[in-house]
Amino acid sequence: MCPGVESDEPGTCPKCGMALEKAQSGPSTKTEYTCPMHPEIVRDEPGDCPICGMALEPRTVTVEEEDNPELIDMSRRFWVSVPLSAIVLFLAMGKMLIPGMSDWIPHRLGIWLELVVATPVVLWAGWPFFVRGWLSVRTMNLNMFTLIALGVSVSYVYSVVATLAPGIFPPAMVDEHGTVGVYFEAAAVIVTLVLLGQVLELKARSRTSQAIRALLGLAPSTARRIDADGNEEDVPLEDVEIGDRLRVRPGEKLPVDGEVVEGRSNVDESMITGEPVKVEKSPGDRVIGATVNDSGSLVIEATQVGNDTVLSQIVKMVAEAQRSRAPIQNLADRVAKYFVPAVVISALLAFLAWLTLGPEPRLAHAVINAVAVLIIACPCALGLATPMSIMVATGRGAGMGVLFRDAEAIEVFREVDTLIVDKTGTLTEGRPRLVAIEPAEDTDENDLLGAIASLERASEHPLAEAIVEGAKDRDIELSEVSDFDSITGQGVHGKVGERRVALGNRKLMETLEVDVGALLDAAEAMRAKGRTAMFAAFDGRAAGLIGVADPIKDSTPEAIRALHEEGLEIVMMTGDSETTAAAVARELGIDQVFADVAPRDKADKVKELQQRGRTVAMAGDGINDAPALAQAQVGIAMGTGTDVAMESAGVTLVKGNLDGIVRARRLSRATLANIRQNLFFAFVYNSLGVPVAAGVLYPFFGILLSPMIAAAAMSFSSVSVIGNALRLNRLSL
Repeated sequence: MCPGVESDEPGTCPKCGMALEKAQSGPSTKTEYTCPMHPEIVRDEPGDCPICGMALEPRTVTVEEEDNPELIDMSRRFWVSVPLSAIVLFLAMGKMLIPGMSDWIPHRLGIWLELVVATPVVLWAGWPFFVRGWLSVRTMNLNMFTLIALGVSVSYVYSVVATLAPGIFPPAMVDEHGTVGVYFEAAAVIVTLVLLGQVLELKARSRTSQAIRALLGLAPSTARRIDADGNEEDVPLEDVEIGDRLRVRPGEKLPVDGEVVEGRSNVDESMITGEPVKVEKSPGDRVIGATVNDSGSLVIEATQVGNDTVLSQIVKMVAEAQRSRAPIQNLADRVAKYFVPAVVISALLAFLAWLTLGPEPRLAHAVINAVAVLIIACPCALGLATPMSIMVATGRGAGMGVLFRDAEAIEVFREVDTLIVDKTGTLTEGRPRLVAIEPAEDTDENDLLGAIASLERASEHPLAEAIVEGAKDRDIELSEVSDFDSITGQGVHGKVGERRVALGNRKLMETLEVDVGALLDAAEAMRAKGRTAMFAAFDGRAAGLIGVADPIKDSTPEAIRALHEEGLEIVMMTGDSETTAAAVARELGIDQVFADVAPRDKADKVKELQQRGRTVAMAGDGINDAPALAQAQVGIAMGTGTDVAMESAGVTLVKGNLDGIVRARRLSRATLANIRQNLFFAFVYNSLGVPVAAGVLYPFFGILLSPMIAAAAMSFSSVSVIGNALRLNRLSL
């Protein structure tokens, strides 16, 4: 995970030595490969990362799991090395286990057989490690493969020299057969165990793409298109264009994003939003591709296709987040920068100590312990600790409708102590309803509603829509409007029939010189119930009050309680009056209210909290929320909102409910805890492993660590880190 490192060809990462892997993205016609540790490395073909040496992985994720050429190659090398290493191990250890073995395999012949059998294991099966190790030295990006290549080559070259020219060694090292002890079995088994670790690691890493693959698998492969003559035919999904009319039969998945033009049905959107309740759809409603039509037949008009669909955008966002770096990764990078040189120095010191102070044969002990230090100290577990957790967490979040834009958002969200939420559409349903009509004296209720509904029919404000719908529910006939005018932040006025009609707040009434003093107490009482009160006027005199309320979402009270349990202070920021906002806050137990806030002032309110030392998350869904979302430490875009809000946010909730914020918070905490567990395990493992491999226990307990055991432990540490990261998939959120 090293930003800035890019490449057009496969290879190894020049910083950490890991093989490049494909960076995942939305649908693409060209497969690119990237390093899981260094997403800036991008190649057109599979290979190794020039920084860390890890195998490159495909950047694109397809519904069908593609063959991983690195996994195929490593598996082939592993399965060839297993029987050969077993033979070498048998030749080396058999004399101690099988009495009389020396009679049918002479000692010198056994050593030559070890050389013959171990050579293909080391030079062919282990060749990728030497290539990556050499590249790390040449580019001065020392990494795990530096240590592996150095350890294997030292034990192998020492053994070859001992076999071909035993006479150059001190007499104390030459046995009664005229030979010197060799360590072909150590070299061969180290290669085999490292290959096993690579195979297990590659398989485990491929599981991090399962969440994206599952999302891609939601989309159908075909769509039923209706042509201009009304004929219907099934066409491949990629042939669907914007404006096409598509039929979706009961039980089928919606092929693309669109708008319902005919029919009514309930649609199961749980696969995208995580919400189990089906959503009723009728003409004019928006539908999302890959969701499931329930019982009715729908005809939709395609509005977004290909990479522009919600599903494709989710895949793109998750993939980009998986390739991003968390700030905590910098700690591992700083350690790794000095770790490999420190290990090489430790191995040299161990070699010199055993060569000068150790028991005979000193050179053999020096070589073996130095090799054990090099192998056990491989920092692969340290490098995998953060990116593996981030990759798993982003995939897990996507399955719950929580999309993190980058790894930093995951890390910072855990530190948030203050959450700012909008009222309309976040705490409430965002669908205001007409709930009260209070006509003035000598004014008929239906006449009042008919006049103001006629006036509001010319407005696009959500409150206007609620009033018009209320009039339709009462079967009130609406009239034509002329001279219509809307005053932002105040209300509307115009001519309905022969009357001048106005509807709005007190400021509008003052502008029009209408006396509403007799209605003020009733308006305040209406606001105290959480309703928006609007004054109506006919021909310059007060005609009554209209009350509109936006019902609180069923999920909001429980979500507020859960957020409080998470230690968050909830702040409601709204353009509503102080009284209306306070009523909603009291009902929900919200800690603080910013009322009468103009859109341009939202970012200033965020700054005000930050200046008090608060770490702020802001949830919003409109264009006017974008500056505040960008100002907050973590911006949260409600998925029902605008693209501008989503671009400004670090977290996007596909379903615009507060319980998505609860899930995001819990996932953030779990992910950081998981990363710290991985880093602790890697640090402690290496801190304890190096001195044990160097032989510090030998003077006290006579314990030496075989390079083969060191290789097994090194591979196990990497697999353990990956396994711990994959536990995030099983979290209950």
